Parts: sequence; structure tokens; C-alpha cells
Amino acid sequence: MKLAVMGSGNGGNFEAIAKHVKADITCISDIQDARILQRARNLGVKAEFVPFEDNLRYFTENKFDLIVLAGYMRILPPEVLELGRFVNIHPSLLPAFKGKDAIKRAFLAGVKVSGVTIHWVQDEVDSGKIIAQYPVLIGNLTHLDEFEAEIHSIEHALYPIVIEKLLNDEVFDFSDLMGGGKCGGGCCDDAGGGCCR
Repeated sequence: MKLAVMGSGNGGNFEAIAKHVKADITCISDIQDARILQRARNLGVKAEFVPFEDNLRYFTENKFDLIVLAGYMRILPPEVLELGRFVNIHPSLLPAFKGKDAIKRAFLAGVKVSGVTIHWVQDEVDSGKIIAQYPVLIGNLTHLDEFEAEIHSIEHALYPIVIEKLLNDEVFDFSDLMGGGKCGGGCCDDAGGGCCR
């Protein structure tokens, strides 16, 4: 199976995917010196700099079973989205807190529950059909940095498993996330307050 992972920044989700998903992976970034590309090279994964304006040509010439957005900071146009199956991860329980700075906005809004959403990509930002969601509780004494770390922890556990299910045309079930060893050897808190500790 051929998997493309697109990102513009640090590449934390990419590394979690690359270490878990058994596929022929290509890492793509619109930023030439992005950390995600260096992470890919360090892991022995094919790394390609593809300027945003070259995406149409690139995905016309290169076919993938699934294309995953992992911190890709540009909005892909419809003509590119028509060339494959695109999936995105977002750090909130959509449809709440769409767009940028979702973690901070949810925290400052005073909500008691936020979380992570994996969804299909369509023209409108963070509006595609939801594939999976996982909640994160925000306690009265929770600090923003703790909440952000918890969100990222769950992203790194959830995204690779959902991607693997999509590649194999299988339905994601939460028992896949909570089962022994599936979260990197840890267990998940059924209340949504922690994952893979």
C-alpha cells in the first residue's frame, strides 16, 4: 500500500505514523527545510519537497492509496482533492473550534471537554465527514501546556491506527485503540482523560 503524509512543520504525527503503519510511505512538505522532512530522512522514509503550486502535477503523476495531512498548513484546492483520498487530523471535537489555534481557543473558551477528530478532507476547512473522534477532559487545575501535551499524545496514538484501518478497508473500532499493545504498549483511560500512559 502506498501512503503519502503531508506536513509543513515539526512532524510529530508523521513520526508516529511512520513507526506504526506498515506501508510504502512518502513524506511530502511544502516547506523545503521543514523538520518533518528531516524526521523522514532520519527514519529512512522517502522525503520530498513539493511546493504548494506543484501539488496538482505531483498527485497527477504519483498515485497513493491514501494521502494523510499531518500539520499541512495550506488549503488544498478541489482539483487536487479529486486526485486521491485525503484524510486530516484536527485537535478539537469538530465541528467545534475549526481552523487554527484550536487547542488554545478551546482551552480559553472554558470548555470541559475537547479532543481530537480525524476526518475526510473536502473544500471547506475542517468540514469533511468524521471518521473518528476521541475526547480529552479539561479539569479545573489543568494548564494549557498539559492539555496540549494530552491532545498530542492522543493524536499520536489514534491517527496511525485509523490510517492502518483505512488502508486495509477496515472499520475503526475503539477496541483497536484500547486493546493491549495497540497504543505502544500502554492502556487508554476510558473516560477520555488520558491515553497510552
